[in-house]
Amino acid sequence: MRITDVRVRLINKTELENEKLKAYADITFEDAFVVHGLKVVSGQKGIFVAMPCKKMANGEFKDIAHPIKQELRAEISEIVIKAYEEALKNNVTNKGE
Repeated sequence: MRITDVRVRLINKTELENEKLKAYADITFEDAFVVHGLKVVSGQKGIFVAMPCKKMANGEFKDIAHPIKQELRAEISEIVIKAYEEALKNNVTNKGE
């Protein structure tokens, strides 16, 4: 399954200076299926991608959509993080103009 589009929305740093959430992302597969609400998060071991999730009545968080195979999870993470880094770079460039 091929990822054909990634869209990243950066979180406004002034509003969330101490927050771990850095961006939201949406990914499209084969120009036919989109998954909204992935999160780019800063953790203890660096930046990682969290799948869209929902808080359950018992307080647990449950993924709404997630890859079954580790290879696909790694590919999604790599592509989303690369898009996030590019968005950061472009955001800094645009602010300097």
